[in-house]
Amino acid sequence: MRPKTASKKIFNFVLLKRVFRFAAPYKNKFYLSLVLSIVLALLSPLRPWLIQLSINQGIRNNSTAHFIAGPGGFIIEITIIQLLLLLVESACRFYFTFTTASLGQTVVKDLRISTYQKILQLNLKQFDTTAIGTLTTRTINDVESINEIFSDGLIPIIADLLSIAAVLSYMFYVDWQLTLVCLAPFPILILATYFFKESVNKSFTNVRNAIARLNAFVQEHITGMSVVQAFAAEERESNKFREINTDHRNANIKAIFAYSVFFPVVELVLALSLGLLVWWAGGQNDFNTAGVITSFILCLNLLFRPLRVLADKFNVLQMGMIAAERVFKVLDNDDTTPNNGVYNTSLLQGSISFDKVWFAYNEGNDVLKDISFSIKAGEKLALVGHTGSGKTSVISLLNRLYPIQKGSISIDGKNIEAYDLDFLRSKIGVVLQDVFLFSGSILDNITLRNESISKEEAVHAAKLIGIHDFILQLPGGYDYNVMERGATLSMGQRQLLSFARALLYNPAILILDEATSSVDTETERLIQHAIDTLIADRTSIIIAHRLSTIRKADKIMVLDKGNLLELGTHEELLAKKGHYFQLHEMQFATQEKQG
Repeated sequence: MRPKTASKKIFNFVLLKRVFRFAAPYKNKFYLSLVLSIVLALLSPLRPWLIQLSINQGIRNNSTAHFIAGPGGFIIEITIIQLLLLLVESACRFYFTFTTASLGQTVVKDLRISTYQKILQLNLKQFDTTAIGTLTTRTINDVESINEIFSDGLIPIIADLLSIAAVLSYMFYVDWQLTLVCLAPFPILILATYFFKESVNKSFTNVRNAIARLNAFVQEHITGMSVVQAFAAEERESNKFREINTDHRNANIKAIFAYSVFFPVVELVLALSLGLLVWWAGGQNDFNTAGVITSFILCLNLLFRPLRVLADKFNVLQMGMIAAERVFKVLDNDDTTPNNGVYNTSLLQGSISFDKVWFAYNEGNDVLKDISFSIKAGEKLALVGHTGSGKTSVISLLNRLYPIQKGSISIDGKNIEAYDLDFLRSKIGVVLQDVFLFSGSILDNITLRNESISKEEAVHAAKLIGIHDFILQLPGGYDYNVMERGATLSMGQRQLLSFARALLYNPAILILDEATSSVDTETERLIQHAIDTLIADRTSIIIAHRLSTIRKADKIMVLDKGNLLELGTHEELLAKKGHYFQLHEMQFATQEKQG
């Protein structure tokens, strides 16, 4: 069913019109390419006509030249005209090729920016359910295929069709009977073209799908290479990659096979047309037949040259349309975080209130159930509970990474949806459990390439966290390249850099998601010192498995399977001897056994 669907995409003029909307700002280039295609079509039959004229009049009739005297003057004059015509045609073809390719690349640039900006606006749920490699394919490979609609697709097809029409018109004008004889083998070419187009279209569709699978597989497994190697799964993953790569190769080989069959068929049809031309013209006693034969030979070559690639260009156009449909599915994705809020204030205090909040990543599977709590500005709230209890979901909702299904969340008494989204997130600093560092310098990772933040401010934040001396010991100091995902740093070092990054932006609310779960005792002491001394006046939400790190929290909230079980201080919850008491006793009993 897929090939039939793909074959219809070329007639999706609504989709084609939408693609060309991106070309609207560059309509002058588009109009220039159309004008040049018409000029090239009009120039196509001129050379065969001049050849015919030079043979019939210059050689057989010994016509005299208008400007060049002497024997052979007419031939020299025609030759000069042909040379000038060739220069004009070459210049027009150069500008046509350059203009269409330039238009395509310009549109691709704008479309790729729009696609990436759309991806930035998507809810995190989209990244939970869509392979990163697939989005990479949409942004890079598929968008690049749309370029071919301009450079090798619609406009070149129009130019080729105009050229074919002009040459055929000339041939019918000179000798319609001879033209029909030459075109007698064309039904074979039309049939071969149809089967070629269908075969290549199927192969190209399979190639595109295989590329998407390859990108997704490679992206995922390079990211998780430590897991692959730790479990000695290299051979299994290599076999899986080999399988996907083989599918990609087979799809390309089928396309190559179609080309290998089609091009010889085209040459065969051309040879038949030339044979019929000579056979028919040889039976005529017309004195001017030699010039006509020569011009028709040139015309047949001018016909078959675009016909040879026309089916291929239709396939390119189809694949460009299929790619455009995939890209527009990303652009049309409505699962984004709406930014309808306009409220912002430099005096954000940081009080937080959850009122009967229900949330589910997938409908019908609630992760948070009727959660209500509030903390005052400057207070520390600790979230505890088993894995999957909903701790991370609470902080994900606070900065609107996911939409809630029921209830409301407020900061300083105002619903978070009333705040400008960028402003809201700029006031919430996050130190995640899985720290992500970008390839680049330490300074770039602390400032996130924010040009409004000076190096002195970044250094000051690093000193407050206590990592300034460590950074200076690295080669290049703050210019040290941490490589992709911070591969050259330890987990503790990455978390401290992340903490400095959050602190530098001076948020009103600070979120620590398992910030001390994967660090050594010394690093944990640094972070704990920062929590105690640097964010005393800042609202903080702390998630930690180590209950010893949250004893000083103003409130501790115990979650279990999305339900709020207990809320109070460390002493109050211990006195209740409920769920928190059990967690506390279990953890310290385990520590005593380990000790």
